[in-house]
Amino acid sequence: MTADDSFGRLDDDDYPAYTMGRAAEMIGSTQGFLRAIGEARLITPLRSEGGHRRYSRYQLRIAARARELVDQGTPIEAACRIVILEEAQRINAQYRRAAEPADPTAAA
Repeated sequence: MTADDSFGRLDDDDYPAYTMGRAAEMIGSTQGFLRAIGEARLITPLRSEGGHRRYSRYQLRIAARARELVDQGTPIEAACRIVILEEAQRINAQYRRAAEPADPTAAA
């Protein structure tokens, strides 16, 4: 992949653009927190050729939500389960909306 290809992917929510240090800084956490939610399998960062963790914007949104719950006193394992359930509900709602007929009178 060339540098030009990489710049084009920066708008992609799933592109692993952020190093662990930058990711932790962006969500206001520690690198240890990111490791912990990785161990809990909430997110699985991609690895660079050198083995360094790389995070996408989507993963950072998930991590930020987990951090919010932990900051409110929720144990990290429970926070990860809550975030997984919230994300499943969001995806299910998307599928339901996509499955609805465009014209409500067409279903009748």
